Amino acid sequence: MIDVRQRLQLPSGASGTYHSLPLLEQRGVASLSRLPVCLRILLESVLRNLDGQHIRNDDVEALARWQPSGARTAEVPFVVGRVLLQDFTGVPLLVDLAAMRSEVARRGRDVARVQPMVPVDLVIDHSVQVDYFGRDDALRLNMEMGLPAHPCAARNGYDNTRSALRGRRGAVGESR
Repeated sequence: MIDVRQRLQLPSGASGTYHSLPLLEQRGVASLSRLPVCLRILLESVLRNLDGQHIRNDDVEALARWQPSGARTAEVPFVVGRVLLQDFTGVPLLVDLAAMRSEVARRGRDVARVQPMVPVDLVIDHSVQVDYFGRDDALRLNMEMGLPAHPCAARNGYDNTRSALRGRRGAVGESR
């Protein structure tokens, strides 16, 4: 497999790994300096997710050798880094995952196998929700209910999924 990982040492002492497009070019795969920036970003994603099964060396080479007027015969195997969902799209997603888990359980299989493939952040905005009104202590009671009363405030049970709740004064909590 094509391996162009490089180590990056930060002044703070932390280190990380990145996939070097200049190194890919030095190895003769293609002349990448002429690629549009958006395709370089896609190429880096393809390199990060190169596994030999879903994304192969041929995929890297096809994208690296892209030509503006060339034939479009292959799909770009793009894998997102994360998915950000607002409550109108995120809650139905969680319902769908729960339905899939129910069916997996009905068949006697391990429900933990039903997981998002990439990290998912779900933002619940219930800033207009009012449970108490017309009372001197309505504000305090509504603020107290903001996080615990919300069904997504509890741990959601899915790996790779976080719920961020936005309340009446901004972010009031996060669940993982």
